[in-house]
Amino acid sequence: MTLTTECKTMRRLDTRSLMLRKIILQTLGCAKRGHPASAFSLVEILRVLYDHVLQFNPAWPTWPNRDRFILSKGHGCLALYAILADKGYIPQEELTRFCQPGGILGGHPEACKIPGVEASTGSLGHGPSIGVGFALCARLDGTGARSFVLIGDGESNEGSVWEAALCAAKHRLDNFTIIIDYNKLQSYGPTQQVLPLEPYAAKWEAFGFAVQEVDGHDIQALQEAFLALPLTPGKPSVVICHTVKGCGLPCMEHNLKWHHKSNVTEEEVQRLVCELENAHA
Repeated sequence: MTLTTECKTMRRLDTRSLMLRKIILQTLGCAKRGHPASAFSLVEILRVLYDHVLQFNPAWPTWPNRDRFILSKGHGCLALYAILADKGYIPQEELTRFCQPGGILGGHPEACKIPGVEASTGSLGHGPSIGVGFALCARLDGTGARSFVLIGDGESNEGSVWEAALCAAKHRLDNFTIIIDYNKLQSYGPTQQVLPLEPYAAKWEAFGFAVQEVDGHDIQALQEAFLALPLTPGKPSVVICHTVKGCGLPCMEHNLKWHHKSNVTEEEVQRLVCELENAHA
């Protein structure tokens, strides 16, 4: 399937998607800063992965046969933290210590501190190479484990992403999947202005990947895409998820002012939660 237009918010979010976004906003308020819009575009992707796709065990985070998930787009960590708390990797109260002294949750995820985090990320472009290493290791060990790496579209500016892609294709790693949060905005402008990516799917195909494009906020479409992996036996896969930066909050959608926010007040968080509820009532 090819999506020729930008994904728009054309449906009300369901209870679970709203709940995860409320957790993100409340966690943002605890630190008074973070990347909320970057996290909101990830919610449905992470939700489907952890609810329906990934093999994992929160009681045994280092289970050898687990699937590996890497949030290479580390600044979107508020969404990952919400999911990890929801799944029992970390206590819910740890979210209140986000970016606080004594807390384990920083502005980017750290593998040495947070159960369920496979790689420390935030310096963009590193996740795909780590994911290739995990996939190769799983093949050599015969565990059957899969490797999933979520990158941002602006992260494709990094040459290391394409080096990893070449390596994955060379080794025919069909246990390796790149997922792209294609919200078409990066920190200081539209991707089309900063560094155009189109024809995006064709680029990945030229690098030896099987490609599928989906609406990144459509739960059923995401399930169908992820549960069909690998898209082609003997090839690594890429799922291009067309998303909306800030999806769910009218004031945040497509708004670069919310890429990163600091000095967020408790009153502002309460207002955002009310706006979120009202927008999907």
